[in-house]
Amino acid sequence: MSRFWSAVTHGLTPYVPGEQPKIDNLVKLNTNEHPYGPSPRVIEAIQAAASDALRLYPDPNADRLKLALAARHGVRPDQVFVGNGSDEVLAHAFLGLLKHELPLWMPDISYSFYPVYCGLYEIAHRIIPLTEDFTLRVEDYLPQGERRAGAIIFPNPNAPTGRLLPLEAVERIVAGNPEAVVLVDEAYVDFGGDSAIPLVDRYPNLLVVHTFSKSRSLAGLRVGFAIGHADLIAGLERVKNSFNSYPLDRLAIAGAVASVEDEAYFQKSCRKVIASREALSTQMTELGFDVLPSAANFIFARHPSRDGAELAAALRQRAIIVRHFKAARIDQFLRITVGTDEQCAALVTALREILHA
Repeated sequence: MSRFWSAVTHGLTPYVPGEQPKIDNLVKLNTNEHPYGPSPRVIEAIQAAASDALRLYPDPNADRLKLALAARHGVRPDQVFVGNGSDEVLAHAFLGLLKHELPLWMPDISYSFYPVYCGLYEIAHRIIPLTEDFTLRVEDYLPQGERRAGAIIFPNPNAPTGRLLPLEAVERIVAGNPEAVVLVDEAYVDFGGDSAIPLVDRYPNLLVVHTFSKSRSLAGLRVGFAIGHADLIAGLERVKNSFNSYPLDRLAIAGAVASVEDEAYFQKSCRKVIASREALSTQMTELGFDVLPSAANFIFARHPSRDGAELAAALRQRAIIVRHFKAARIDQFLRITVGTDEQCAALVTALREILHA
């Protein structure tokens, strides 16, 4: 604490990112990083961009990347916004599109950065509990009399639960709130869901946010994007250019473009993760875990007779790190990133030893 801090700084409860330990021979299954590297074309593009041109500023609009994303998703370039990871894209959206007199609605169990942004930007918000089985109920997000949302945000698939809301259910929420921006955070959608991006031309209140950190194996590059109506994107551009005109450097733009252009590699690597997730879910169930259905690159599981924190600690003693949350309702769950088949096998072997010890 310092007397020089502002009142906002004093009141913040910062987001705590997943641990990035510096331990050799570690099975790291705690931050939902892709188990396989990016397309070789990405590495080649970054190496080619690492030239004398680095003395020059990058394109502030990242037009090459916007064009590539627009072509892939069937939208116009003016419907695409890019930023320094989806966290920055979300931050700009919170300030520029989600802050209104009426409260922002969000699930009680979702990405834990959302309440942090509300604190940072002093956004009134309403927490809506998921159901007993951790699903999002559409009816809870529809206006009821005087009860209306200023804006709505939710991840799909949800994090940390991994549960997927079908696209028709997402559309019901968007269509049912024509006066409110609905932001769908699709960080994990490529691992088993249908994106809401095809809906953006029908609904001017819909914004869909993606990241290159998960399905495109580029967590270290920091690239995210949003797709929506051109008016929403223009609002994000106003915020971005009032904060940092150059969010993506030359290497990030080159690498991200190369990733988008290598569709075959992208699809193949996603299929590998999906297959490993299904196998891991089956093995965890056979060990007695309750495993929630997942459409992400992680699973969310608890054991009916073993404490979640103790299981996480026991795994750590065996050089395997998973994510344990202390939050209410989920403090007995472990969020486990889907690793390589070898990493998943090491996890299952360790859990078998712990449970039978």
